[in-house]
Amino acid sequence: MAPGSFRFDRFLLDPVDRQLRRDGAPVELNARYLDALALLVSESGKLVSKDRFMDEVWRGVPVTDEALTQCVRTLRRQLGDDAARPRFIETVPKHGYRFIAPVERDNGDSEAAAAERDAPAALAAHRWQRFLLLGAAGTVGGVVAGFFGGLFYGFAGSSQPLAPGMGAASVLLVMLCVTMAVALIGAAGVAFGIAASGFVSDRPGPWTIVGGGLGGMIVGAAVKLVALDAFNLLLGQSPGDITGAPEGAMLGGAVGLGAWLAGRHAELPSLRRSVAAAAVAGGVGGLLIPVAGGRLLGGSLDLLARNLPASRVGLDEIGAMLGENGFGPVSQMVTAGLEGALFGAFVVAAMLLARRRTSGNA
Repeated sequence: MAPGSFRFDRFLLDPVDRQLRRDGAPVELNARYLDALALLVSESGKLVSKDRFMDEVWRGVPVTDEALTQCVRTLRRQLGDDAARPRFIETVPKHGYRFIAPVERDNGDSEAAAAERDAPAALAAHRWQRFLLLGAAGTVGGVVAGFFGGLFYGFAGSSQPLAPGMGAASVLLVMLCVTMAVALIGAAGVAFGIAASGFVSDRPGPWTIVGGGLGGMIVGAAVKLVALDAFNLLLGQSPGDITGAPEGAMLGGAVGLGAWLAGRHAELPSLRRSVAAAAVAGGVGGLLIPVAGGRLLGGSLDLLARNLPASRVGLDEIGAMLGENGFGPVSQMVTAGLEGALFGAFVVAAMLLARRRTSGNA
């Protein structure tokens, strides 16, 4: 334990090095909230008034009481505390707050030294755990997005004249299975790519864009290669230039941008605002794909229908709703934008919820 640091419960607070760790793994706090926690811990057992917070943490910057309330709320979440049954921070109504957990100051004991030696291994284990959890969460979010996308394309396909023996329920079920399978594979590549950026930096940043783009590109290339080979093997022909590496890279990078925007603030901002930012980033990325000559799922399904005569897929109803004769360029841009927004929103929302769990365990 470094000089000037404090240990309480499973946490180590080092005000000098500006770090809070839980079992050796870093806990995300912005600078002001870290100062507030350091003030509380250094005055363990004593009342810290609201005025002291304003003087020593905000340093005279005019803020409302709500700013202090939000600060304490975030600290409790990151510590896994409960305001109704506090273990760490006790509220003294109308006066301030008191840190009530036992605090051990730096005394150079062997147990603390051993904990410090074990910190790198604990940090590595934490990062792998976070990688797997965030990647799995993003994959699940992508499957949920695929479900809603399947409903959209399924109802569009079932509203057109169907082949004998093919009911609307069959079309809907097939579309659901296809879109959820595609979304699962794509989301796994993008989500694990974004999660891998955590090995570079503990905070979301530009690496999330790189990770999402690379993950989407690799999965897009692999899926396209396998799909085209499967069509050639089974049907003797391929549907053409379906979604592949460029589209995967562009959409994955857009979702990575959404994840960066959602996680820029250490205090973990509103989930609603974060999901909205991810939806906008994903929607713009999806919209740019057909503009650049590529295709997402809707465009690939239409290409399949046009190039394989025996296909029963039809999305002309979507084009008709948009004033086009068939599934034209406007239809491709609108559906690609919707696909990107839906995909980005659900993948990032699921990853952000998982990130909150790893950061606060609350």
